[in-house]
Amino acid sequence: MIFKETSLQGAYLIDLDKREDERGFFARYYCQDEFIENNLEANWKQVNNSLSIEKGTLRGLHFQQAPYSEVKLVRCVKGSIWDVIVDVRINSLTYGKSFAAELNAENRTMMYVPKGFAHGFISLEENSEILYLVSEAYNPKFERTLKWDDPFHDVKWPISPIVISEKDSNVELWDNKNAVLI
Repeated sequence: MIFKETSLQGAYLIDLDKREDERGFFARYYCQDEFIENNLEANWKQVNNSLSIEKGTLRGLHFQQAPYSEVKLVRCVKGSIWDVIVDVRINSLTYGKSFAAELNAENRTMMYVPKGFAHGFISLEENSEILYLVSEAYNPKFERTLKWDDPFHDVKWPISPIVISEKDSNVELWDNKNAVLI
């Protein structure tokens, strides 16, 4: 696996280290030893699957507060998404900053989302599907949503959302009281 640190403290893009021959390739999706060597989360409690039927479907930006803060490892397995993370750790050097990358079925790149980051994405194609590992069980009482177009993070979305849930639309603007201490 190839770990590339992003501009946000603790967040990574991870590419496959492919072994190719005439049949195609073989690569690890996950290796506990390599994650431990890079001081990353190595224990996963859930594997989630999300399908966005329409291009322009926006999901997020979601996170969970302690004690249910979670790490995510996100990969697009069909179609393509613009994957976004925002650092909501009030004591971080990159607090309020965002990072985004296109994840798609062809590049097979994964986004490593540390605890204390809001995460969301917009589908760039119809029937875009993601698979993601999560380090903590979902707990709706500790879930928070950061408004997708909040000036706090100034995310530059490549397209405008066409489909967005009521929950993700009706979010108040960011208030530091929602920040995470990690």
